[in-house]
Amino acid sequence: MKSNILIIDDEVKLSALLARILEMEGYHVLQAANAKTGMRLVEREDIRVVLSDVKLPDANGVELVKKIKEIKPYIEVINLTAFGTIGDGVLAIKNGAFDYLTKGDDNDKIIPLVNKATDKANLQYRVTELEGKIEIQHGFPIVLGHSPAILEAVSLAKKVAKTDAAVLLLGETGTGKEVFAEAIHFESLRKNKPFVAVNCSAFSKDLLESELFGYKTGAFTGAVKDKRGLFEEANGGTIFLDELGEMSFDLQAKLLRVLEQGTFIKMGETKTTKVDVRLISATNRNLQKEAEDNHYRLDLFYRLSGFSIELPPLRERTGDVEILAWHFIRIYAAKIKKKIPEVDERFMKLLNQHRWNGNIRELKNVIERVIILMEEPVLTPKLLPYEFHISGHSDLIALDLHSVEKHHIWRILNHTKGNKSEAARILGISLATLYRKIEEYQILMN
Repeated sequence: MKSNILIIDDEVKLSALLARILEMEGYHVLQAANAKTGMRLVEREDIRVVLSDVKLPDANGVELVKKIKEIKPYIEVINLTAFGTIGDGVLAIKNGAFDYLTKGDDNDKIIPLVNKATDKANLQYRVTELEGKIEIQHGFPIVLGHSPAILEAVSLAKKVAKTDAAVLLLGETGTGKEVFAEAIHFESLRKNKPFVAVNCSAFSKDLLESELFGYKTGAFTGAVKDKRGLFEEANGGTIFLDELGEMSFDLQAKLLRVLEQGTFIKMGETKTTKVDVRLISATNRNLQKEAEDNHYRLDLFYRLSGFSIELPPLRERTGDVEILAWHFIRIYAAKIKKKIPEVDERFMKLLNQHRWNGNIRELKNVIERVIILMEEPVLTPKLLPYEFHISGHSDLIALDLHSVEKHHIWRILNHTKGNKSEAARILGISLATLYRKIEEYQILMN
């Protein structure tokens, strides 16, 4: 099957005939009788070429070209008209149309023209897809949202990105600290060097030290060959240490030396190793209070917090829930090969009312769940977990963060039928962290 073609024309018989001709050439054809329906299909479907009548009941087809291009620039539009004028033809091409044809006079040109338009659209689509992947994976475009709170955080991050200053990202669990760290790295002068992310809470003290700084053969039982640490792997680039508050005092001293001198000593070695690494760290703890209470090194805290950025919780990001929800809807629909669904207004209303104690991570997991469960091409409230349906507004539910986290982990484990590796992937945590949480919360499976 060739690419999707959309015909927008209120002349039903003519549209049906043209659709049949194109289908015989192997194209999949969609039809719309007006611009409103046509634009909805452009937004939802993978359209490559649009054949649009100039005189539509609710729009001018020549002007429609510009609107289509604004949404999906790679789509090629061919305008069709019963009464062609030079002025309309010129304007159509100016607006970005691939061509402008008069109905009846140019029937023999339709198929060759559609073939050429499809080839160009497919090429443009591949370019757009490549650019999109680069944009999604690198830099601040990955940080979605228009709320003042997130824009302020992005503004601060952009200012510090071009420097080599250490950055401390603060905020609740699930607010997107690793996304910010990666964006800072790819907006920095180190963007062509490695970016290494480490979750400190996923390792024991000794294992974390060996992972970060490496070791020499014979340093301990099982050290049968030399190991490069993650600081060496990140040399020239950036290392991101998440959950930094979990680090032991001994490791804190070693980290401080790296920050101040750019050197460290591997386990089982006496000579120093020199590295050039920028540090971005993150925590959901109040490190200043912990340092003042002698639970954290005060000198390290001052060294880390020279430039701090507070990431706002999702409940304080007015208007961003819908933007993020649509982002995850597209991702998971594509991942499991389902069409991008429509969204019931009540569904989105419940998302906006929810408190989101688990922040973006919780929203991401909820959307993955509903996409997996949906059987109709519409997301409705019945697909949402039970806590969204408790009488009253869900943002008034008096649940502490631990209760929400425990229930959410239990729900994901049930969804994966006890597959802990898959549950850890969906939750966005390491397998070791999941086991620790199961033991901490005493989570029992059905």
